[in-house]
Amino acid sequence: MADVLTNFNSGKLWDFSGGIHPPEMKSQSNHTPIRPADLVETYYVPVKQHAGNAGNLLVNVGDKVLKGQPLTQGEGLRNLPVHAPTSGVITAIASYIAAHPSGLPELTIQIQADGKDEWRKQHPIEDFLSQTPEQLIEKIYHAGIAGLGGAVFPTAAKIQSAENKVKLLIINGAECEPYITCDDRLMQDRPKEIIEGIRILRYILRPEKVVIAIEDNKPKAVKALKHALKGANDIEIRVIPTKYPSGAAKQLIQVLTGIEVPSGQRSSSIGVLMHNVGTAFAIKRAVINDEPLIERVVTLTGDKIPHKGNLLVRLGTPISALLQQVGYQYDPRFPVFMGGPMMGFILPNLNAPVTKVTNCLLAPDHFEYAEPEPEQACIRCSACSDACPVHLMPQQLYWFARSEDHQKSEQYALQDCIECGLCAYVCPSHIPLIQYFRQEKAKIWEIKEQAQKSHEAKLRFEARQARLEKEERARKARTQRAAEARREEIAKQKGVDPVQAALERLKAKKQSDSESPNVKTFVDEKGQLQPDNSDIMAQRKARRLARQQAEQENAVSAQSQENSAQNTGKNRTALDTNSDPKKAAIAAALARAKAKKQAQNGTVQSANSAEKRVENQGLAEQVETQSAVEKTKEKTKENTTTLDPKKAAIAAAIARAKAKKQAQNSTAQSANSAEKSVENQGLAEQAETPSAAEKTQENTAALDPKKAAIASAIARAKAKKQAKENRSQEKE
Repeated sequence: MADVLTNFNSGKLWDFSGGIHPPEMKSQSNHTPIRPADLVETYYVPVKQHAGNAGNLLVNVGDKVLKGQPLTQGEGLRNLPVHAPTSGVITAIASYIAAHPSGLPELTIQIQADGKDEWRKQHPIEDFLSQTPEQLIEKIYHAGIAGLGGAVFPTAAKIQSAENKVKLLIINGAECEPYITCDDRLMQDRPKEIIEGIRILRYILRPEKVVIAIEDNKPKAVKALKHALKGANDIEIRVIPTKYPSGAAKQLIQVLTGIEVPSGQRSSSIGVLMHNVGTAFAIKRAVINDEPLIERVVTLTGDKIPHKGNLLVRLGTPISALLQQVGYQYDPRFPVFMGGPMMGFILPNLNAPVTKVTNCLLAPDHFEYAEPEPEQACIRCSACSDACPVHLMPQQLYWFARSEDHQKSEQYALQDCIECGLCAYVCPSHIPLIQYFRQEKAKIWEIKEQAQKSHEAKLRFEARQARLEKEERARKARTQRAAEARREEIAKQKGVDPVQAALERLKAKKQSDSESPNVKTFVDEKGQLQPDNSDIMAQRKARRLARQQAEQENAVSAQSQENSAQNTGKNRTALDTNSDPKKAAIAAALARAKAKKQAQNGTVQSANSAEKRVENQGLAEQVETQSAVEKTKEKTKENTTTLDPKKAAIAAAIARAKAKKQAQNSTAQSANSAEKSVENQGLAEQAETPSAAEKTQENTAALDPKKAAIASAIARAKAKKQAKENRSQEKE
């Protein structure tokens, strides 16, 4: 800090590296005083005209506004308001063409002027010393003042950030661009107001030294300022050599103090603050006259403009209307530049409005402008590096910008580029380096802006989550307190704590569940302990036997049903035969034929065998019934041994009942079938025709005695079988 003041007080001037001396064209526009521009019918006021965010709208379509009335309101010193340049009516609030190289539309307030140019109520201050520095900063902010040297950084924010840190206050009047003369004419025409604005800044910042720096190509401006100071020693004037870009902030500080501002830092970090002479003039008008920033001095120059000079232009004036006031005739062959030839850009549309950043409108003709040469490959000549005043490597930055390597661009200090245009001016390959650098800066800024927004969104989300968690904890605490109150109330009424009782029950249940059952084990042949699964196997066997028994019972019942169906069919056939005389005669004839054949081939043995077959058939039926009962009993016994005693007893009873029922059904069915067959046979014999009966008698008389023996044996067997069935029924 001491070095800055020491070097400055020595009176020595330093030089910076690089720089050029382009041809000066200031004489075209600096010979006539500043004159006010004419009012136009419609003004287009962009809501954002500074380096920062736009404010919130205060007006609506159809509202009447007065000159100097605020149209927006910011939130913080970096969100500057904009004001109505004249009185009129708001006709639209919509996107409109912007004074920007891209030509993209921006939100704009359209005002239809009423021609009265009526001011809002003003509150001028005769003595600014009666105000505190904080009050003056607030007044500067509400006036919407931004840096008019080209950066348009909010002045109030810049002053507040450097308050009580400034040792040297520099007022920049160098104006190094070859064509621009707005600051030169302002220093010549309004020196007293500039000095008054500088003293307001000195009162707020309290620096040790204040200096106005002017290039030596502006002798009339130096003379006018010295005359306005009238010998006062509180403000010093330093005349510096003309060299481009000595008007840049860091280069001008280096010229006056010999100290370079560190990379990535601002001049306030070394105790130096810089403001433009146009900014000092605007501060005076805002504080003393209570006039917000609604107009600025604009240089109109170039061979295509007949009436060159500097005009005090209302912000929002269409550029096309302003050019018409100075006699400009549109020619599509020659573009119009906003700014100087070194740092300016071609306007994509002349209907764009004048803003706070507009310091010059240059309309060249064929003597001053030529079509740019086609871009060629970089030859690594290092001419751009030699000319760069901030020691950058433009050729490397060019490659990084083309490949969009943003990280490398930042590592090579692209943010330190002041966009002076020297690299493109000296490039033999005609590469528009400054355009690449501006685009790369815009991309990096957009990435950082997105990252900042994401960070802010994350903070908002975390704050919301914390709030929700806090509310949830409070809700749970309320619920817990209410539950405790209810529990205490129940405990008082019943004398037992319900929660404690529930816990005891849960504890007892867990304890009972945790007790593992006794597992049967045995020792195998190898001497290892193995689990005994005999109980499980017995249960499986019981289930298998029960399933088999059920299957057998189903099979027996199905067989009995089939037999009964067959017997029923036979009986029906016999009845049909007896009922029909023809069928009866046929049946009788067939019976006689069979009997005759049997009499010829049979013997008494056949009769005995027939008798035995009948007897064996009855015995077989009894044996099958008895064996089924015994099997059922055996199965019941096996199941009883494996199952529970109660279950075994129940199963045995069920098995006995089923066996008894099955035996009864089979016996009854056989008896019924025998009776039906005998009855049917009798009916068939009675139904024979007389002729058939006579023939039968004749045949019977003619039969052999053997046949009679066989018939008697069959009759005895049937009678014996019937007697057995009757006895079994009586026993049951």
